[in-house]
Amino acid sequence: MLKNRAILIHGLVWVVTLVVLFFISAREHPEETAILILLYGALNMVIFYVHYFFVNPLFIGGNHYGRAAFYILIILLVSITLKYAIALHYEDVILKYRNQKNEEQLLTPVQYTVAALITGLFFMLLSTAVFIISSNFKHREHRKSLENEKLNAELAFLKSQINPHFLFNSLNNIYSLAYQKSDKTPEAILKLSEIMRYMLYESNEETVLLEEEINYLKNYIELQKLRFKENVYVELHVAMDETDHRIMPLLLISFLENAFKHGVSTDANKPIRIDIEVHNGRLHFKAENAKSQLNKDQTKGVGLTNLKRRLQLGYPGRHTINIIESDTYYSSELFIYL
Repeated sequence: MLKNRAILIHGLVWVVTLVVLFFISAREHPEETAILILLYGALNMVIFYVHYFFVNPLFIGGNHYGRAAFYILIILLVSITLKYAIALHYEDVILKYRNQKNEEQLLTPVQYTVAALITGLFFMLLSTAVFIISSNFKHREHRKSLENEKLNAELAFLKSQINPHFLFNSLNNIYSLAYQKSDKTPEAILKLSEIMRYMLYESNEETVLLEEEINYLKNYIELQKLRFKENVYVELHVAMDETDHRIMPLLLISFLENAFKHGVSTDANKPIRIDIEVHNGRLHFKAENAKSQLNKDQTKGVGLTNLKRRLQLGYPGRHTINIIESDTYYSSELFIYL
């Protein structure tokens, strides 16, 4: 794609240059001028591209200065000879000029050689300038590509950490239910199966629909509720101006895990409260709960550290995260421009 675009740009520049030269020069001899512009244009293009592809790589990064100087000398000698042969054939158009006394004179071989030499050096310098600019652009694109690959690899690694972490906690919960011979065990296994299907298959894309991510959170909440004999109170409020918002998968689960980690609520007056609001492309997620030492999850995970790194990589400069914690209260809040 980039190669085709570069060829198109080069072609357009040459065509525009030749057309402009024709309209500037074609006053007395339009037919001869058109032929000469094509001939000299072709020669100058040959100088430009031979220097671009064969000479520039020798002394820009190659350090083969002697060979580069030899090629430059050959290019100049051949191009000047060909140009002078053309000039002799179209002597009236090219070599004739009027001096200060308005007398017609012919350019001497030395004068014409100097003019052709300057022209050749100009196109060589132009070729070098374009080569340097193009090389820098390619290096930047290559460096950017490597950086993106590195970021994608790191994101994939961070995402891979979520699955074992979540599975470890969920299996502990199901083990507890099975140990208690609870009737909730089959339902918990079914919920875990639905959650794992989302994590393994539907979340492989770079982004998913926010609605799907919220359904994943709902299944997680239901799975957590099955752990306890008492009623667990969780309020989930969702308000979205549109339903097609997309988000990085498995991004919000860490907040929810931390809310449950600091103690699930069996008090209807102090529920775990989850608020999700999206307006004009700005996501506001908030999870808050009263701490409960009685129902606190003592396991340690990598969730919050993982989350912060994923936000840095996926939403650089487009997110804000706030954590408020006291002896009796825990709140986590996230703002993202999707």
